[in-house]
Amino acid sequence: MIVVKIGGSLYNTPELTQCLSALVKYSTQQAIVIVPGGGPFADQVRSAQAAHHFSDDIAHHMAIMAMKQFGLVLHAKMPTSQPISTYERPKAPLSIWLPDDELLTEPSLAHSWDISSDSIALWLSNKLDAEQLLLIKSAPIHTTSIKVLSSESILDAGFIDLFSKYPATVKIINYQASDNLADSLSDPKLKLI
Repeated sequence: MIVVKIGGSLYNTPELTQCLSALVKYSTQQAIVIVPGGGPFADQVRSAQAAHHFSDDIAHHMAIMAMKQFGLVLHAKMPTSQPISTYERPKAPLSIWLPDDELLTEPSLAHSWDISSDSIALWLSNKLDAEQLLLIKSAPIHTTSIKVLSSESILDAGFIDLFSKYPATVKIINYQASDNLADSLSDPKLKLI
């Protein structure tokens, strides 16, 4: 089983449908759990926090709800997928994880913007004992260095520390490469350097 995080930045791209089709096809070979990014729903949380000056703790809670909203959009586009909210390995070949309030009690996930759906996907892949984590991004990917990707805000600031706690086989690709997942999953894995 692999965990695949779909960046919220793919929300308005024409390639999103192509990416989802590739995941449906690949799930016949290996089980997939999709972790949704927050997309425009998380952008609204940022706007609301700037306008109403609430805490990062509240914003974190709302951002988790944003992930769930994008997950519901993905499920609508892939009705054969199975929505899940548990931390047990699913039996379905293609699942979409919809985080719930239980995630707020996880002590290793800080309630701040330093922890995004990237770090949450890494945490979930550890919890599910996944073989690997694939991060699909809209940004161009030119390195396998987690430190460089974090410094360029391609990965969130908390990813490095979480990766140290939960080392995993993590790969990252640009969404335009998602039509050939088999090749992408054999690409070099991310390193801390």
